[in-house]
Amino acid sequence: MIIESYDASRKGEVREVVLEVLKEHGFEPDRLKDADLNDINGYYFGSGGAFFVGIADGKVIGTAGVRKLDRNQCEIRRIYLKKAFRSKGNGKQLFRTALDFAEKNCSGVILKTDSTLTKAIGMYLKHGFTFLKEETGYLYFERKFDQKPETA
Repeated sequence: MIIESYDASRKGEVREVVLEVLKEHGFEPDRLKDADLNDINGYYFGSGGAFFVGIADGKVIGTAGVRKLDRNQCEIRRIYLKKAFRSKGNGKQLFRTALDFAEKNCSGVILKTDSTLTKAIGMYLKHGFTFLKEETGYLYFERKFDQKPETA
């Protein structure tokens, strides 16, 4: 897998990957929650963030987004990977790309995930994130970049 910065010509592929992974985990698309997919450039790049795509055989197989919330804080979103490409280090590679961008551009990062996604939660904890709170089935984590992870 190679990782590239998002290009608008890939919008349909990105949407397909995200919706496929949501469906696989039993989540329905949500017009409001998924509104960022309609304008990836505006939502991510417009705030000074980034959006990355994982490419294999010329096709998008994964995504990772970083949205700046303010000058010092950002949010990692949309860490999605097609099932056939998991357990090979690809998800970690996408996540690390987003985390590296966040670390270079912000002093701290937050993220949220569904409480049922235990593999993702484990990866976040291994990369120095700490649990903040739980709200309606979502877990919120943060990492300040003056803290280094114990294991990466």
